[in-house]
Amino acid sequence: MWIQRAERGLERSTVTYYREHTNLHIVPLIGNLRLSRLTIPALSAFRDQLIDTRGADMARRVLTSLSGIITNARRQGLCTINNVGAIERVKRERSDRRPTMPTRDELRAILAATQTPRDRVVVALALFAGLRGSEIRGLTWSDVDHKAGVIHVRRRADRYNHLGLPKSKAGTRDIPTGALLLNALKTWRVACPVNELDLVLPAADGGIEQHVRILRHVFWPIQIAAGVTLEDKSGELVARYGLHALRHAAAATWIEAGFNAKQICTWMGHSSVQMTFDCYGYLMGASPEEERAKLDRLALRLVE
Repeated sequence: MWIQRAERGLERSTVTYYREHTNLHIVPLIGNLRLSRLTIPALSAFRDQLIDTRGADMARRVLTSLSGIITNARRQGLCTINNVGAIERVKRERSDRRPTMPTRDELRAILAATQTPRDRVVVALALFAGLRGSEIRGLTWSDVDHKAGVIHVRRRADRYNHLGLPKSKAGTRDIPTGALLLNALKTWRVACPVNELDLVLPAADGGIEQHVRILRHVFWPIQIAAGVTLEDKSGELVARYGLHALRHAAAATWIEAGFNAKQICTWMGHSSVQMTFDCYGYLMGASPEEERAKLDRLALRLVE
């Protein structure tokens, strides 16, 4: 019943995740329990089992899905309380691993190896506007405001090639564009095939381009031509980066240019400034907590 309700209002990919959470994690571990038995101790034990066997990140997502299931059951009059919100939250795992992105020399080589107008737009949208692959695939010409020099992110293409709204409110945003990106778009606009969806980067049939085709036919060959490669297990030279690495490079460029964390958070479409700091704080210096601690120390000096 809950999945059926989700199918009417959510993206297909999101519903797929919900099905996986239910079939792979919830049903195998607590599927034999009645709703009335989902007490705080029982859910706490379930949470701990998820963390031990699936990891903290998956545990947090599965509990969110479980909460949706129980909430739907309450609406149907099948239970009276949802205890998921009462148990201790799963702490977000923090990693010291830094985002993988090209070096400045590698970026120069990639740009130099990008030859066709269409390929230049793909690279420029990721590198100079920080767009996600799904946002590049869903971008329409009506989203490109040449006069104002702004790209309006209003839709994305999911992995099933369906157009929809950005996955979060923060994903809907306006990104200023520089001359390099605007010129690349203007040049490509002349040659871009006319298509019913008004897509900036349509597939050969006029529909939505697949992400894997952008990698295989655009970004990977560009890197190999640029010498931005590594050896795979068989010793063959392959492209070093995925398209998302250019998005990370965009954030690093904005940080180096001196834009503040709030502005970068907005342009990246992050849900919070804390998320921006979690990803790129090592490039910015102090985290929000460290900044607040400094302010507290300064305040204490004034009242001593």
